[in-house]
Formats: sequence, structure tokens, C-alpha cells
Amino acid sequence: MIAIVFGGMLLAACNGALESSLPKHERPVSAELKKAMKTKGMKLGSPIMLRIFKEENVLEVWKQDHTGKYALLNDYEICKWSGKKGPKIKEGDRQAPEGFYHVTPALMNPNSSYHLSFNMGFPNAYDRANDRTGSFLMIHGACSSAGCYSMTDEYVEEIYALAREAFKGGQKSFQIQALPFRLTPENMAKHVNSNNFEFWTMLKEGSDYFELTKQPPKVDVCEKRYVFNRAVAEGERFSTRTECPLTEMPRSLATAFAIRQDKDQQRFQRLIKQINLNPFVEEAEKPRTLSASIMAKPTIGPLKLTDPQPAVVESAPEEPAEESPEEKPDNITEAPQSSDSVPVPSQEPEISRDAPAVAPVPAPRDQAIPASASAEPAVVPVSQPVEQTSVPVTDASPATEKPKAKTDREAGQYDVGSRMFGS
Repeated sequence: MIAIVFGGMLLAACNGALESSLPKHERPVSAELKKAMKTKGMKLGSPIMLRIFKEENVLEVWKQDHTGKYALLNDYEICKWSGKKGPKIKEGDRQAPEGFYHVTPALMNPNSSYHLSFNMGFPNAYDRANDRTGSFLMIHGACSSAGCYSMTDEYVEEIYALAREAFKGGQKSFQIQALPFRLTPENMAKHVNSNNFEFWTMLKEGSDYFELTKQPPKVDVCEKRYVFNRAVAEGERFSTRTECPLTEMPRSLATAFAIRQDKDQQRFQRLIKQINLNPFVEEAEKPRTLSASIMAKPTIGPLKLTDPQPAVVESAPEEPAEESPEEKPDNITEAPQSSDSVPVPSQEPEISRDAPAVAPVPAPRDQAIPASASAEPAVVPVSQPVEQTSVPVTDASPATEKPKAKTDREAGQYDVGSRMFGS
């Protein structure tokens, strides 16, 4: 027993030594994180995204689970971040960026002077449209920052390994949401007097979409602002500095977003009124205006809401019914049976000009035809059969009348019974 325990300890020590001997950018994801992934229904190579909250001093790693949505895998304390709450404006201001950024494999740096690092992608399209400058804004190790987000070496190794495995799994880029704080009505009311309030209201729009869908929002830039989850109409494209083109969004998503925003706005309004009436709050800290809003601002370019097209299910055509052996068409007479005789029509069928054939009414293309409502072929009236004469029989019994021909079958028939606004 002692030998087994000692052997296990020796194996673990050897594995640890082997892992530590690997280059730092190739070290595997920890066993503890792999266990957490398994518990949450995540794969090692599934996509990731990062969320940064300056005020809370935390970096979160979210990962796609078996449902296709993203769930929180782990969070890490930020060792240091540079500057104050608010966006980076220009080169040299030592300000850590805020906004929506995307990291590709080309931005990963295994040879960083700060243990390991990856470039956030500043300036992005929004930053360039607003003439903001800066370069080499990183998330890195070494717990030292001059405009970046700095982690401990241990933490940056874990984050780097998760990103590496996601790229191996096929992810082309991962999103970073760098935010000043959690964009709740409470925090927005607390910072209502900030010069960055309008900018943070715009960031809240993207953050809210993520909170609703648990999917990284699609991010574009037009009118020198961020827009989220919009698809351009055919033949259109986004231009960062000019009016937004005609864009589209599913009505269901727009409705859910509007409900969330309205709820947050009501809460925000109540909070700033309470702050304004609080005698213990300094006058300088009270809201400058009670009409402030955290609702998403509409774009000049129009937004069209779309509805999913209903699926059209076509019913299979009915096969024509087979005639029973006893049933004979009314215009067929019996000829004397012989080896080469066959029934022949008594005369050519006469088509009534007063009773046209009834054809089925076609259903609209987008309406499914119920299987029970399929129409039978139209029946064309024919002339009456030639009158038959009864023949006497030898036992002098009364003449037996030939059964009356069946009436024509009735013809079957069935009845068939985005908005656009300028944002």
C-alpha cells in the first residue's frame, strides 16, 4: 500500500516536472479547469470570450457549452490596470481601453517580455472612426501595467492556454468586452454625472445583448458608434463615419431587448430620484439632471425588424381509388362472351356544356394543404346508358330487374380560407 501511494506521488511529481519543462506558451490547461469544463458540458476546444470589469478588478473567461450558449468558466483577479475608468483617447495617456475588441491567433505573443501576452486589437474600427490613437495594448503577465491589463504569470498562463485550445478547436477570433464596471442600473445611476456616461450607455447596449442571449454580440461601427446584432440588407455595407445603412434584426430579439431596456430605465429613474432626495449625498454628487436615460440611442440609418418565414409543408398527392369489380361505368354494355370479345362503349360520351368540370382551387404558395383536403379528379357527366330489355325465364318467375346504376361520384373540393421603421 505504501509503495502504491509513493508511486502515485512520484508519478504526479514527474508529471508536474514534465509540464513545467514545457515552453510556457505550450503548457496544458490545468486538470482543475478540465474538470470544471466537463461538469459544465464544455469541450476543451470550444470557443471562448473574455469580459473585463475595471471597477470590480476582475477578468472573466466565458466558454461555449453543449447548448451553444456561453457560460462562465472562471474568473481571475486583475493584478493591475492602468489609468482610470473611461476609454483610451490617445497614445501616451496610460489609459487601459474600454470597448469591444477581437483577438486573432496573430495577436498572441508567446515571446512576451511580460511572461505571456496577447494584443487586444486597439485601436478597433470604433477607435479609428473617433481618431483615437495608441498601440500595443495588451493583456499580459508580470503584474505591471502602463496602459494594459496585467495579470499574475500563473493566471495569464491559464488564460493563454484556454485561448490557444479554442483556436485549435477552430475559433477564428475571440471577443473581449472591456467595461468600466458591471453596467447595471445601480452602477449607471452612481456614475450619471461622469463625462463618459453616454459612452457607457452605448457599451451597455452590447453588454445587454450578451446578457439576454449568452452569445457574443455581432459588433459593427457606423455613424462613429457601435451597433450590435444588425445585418446589412443586400447590397449595403457599414461605413464607420457615415450614416448607418438599412439594417435588419429579428423582431423577437429586438422585442426582448426593448423589454429589458425599459425595465432597466424605470429602475434607473427611481434610483437617481432617490439620490437627489437623499440629504446625506453631497450636492456635487447629486444627478445633474433627472432626465438622464440609459436607453440605447437610435441610429440615423433605418432598422427593419424581420419575422421568420413559416415553413410550408406540402401534402403528398392521393393515389386514385381503385374501382371495385362489381362497379362498371354506365356507358359500357355486355357483349356475348367469347375468347376474343371485350366490352365496348355503347356510344361516345356526351359532354354537357352546362356543367363544366370542377377543378380544385389552388392554395396560396405559403399555405400548407391539409392531407384530408386533397381534391379528387373532376367528374364529367356522361349520357344515360342504353335501356336494357328483360328476358323471360323458363320457371315463369317474375322478371328480375337489373340493379340500377350507381350515381356519379361527387367531385372533391377544398377551401382555402416587416414593418419597417426609421430608428
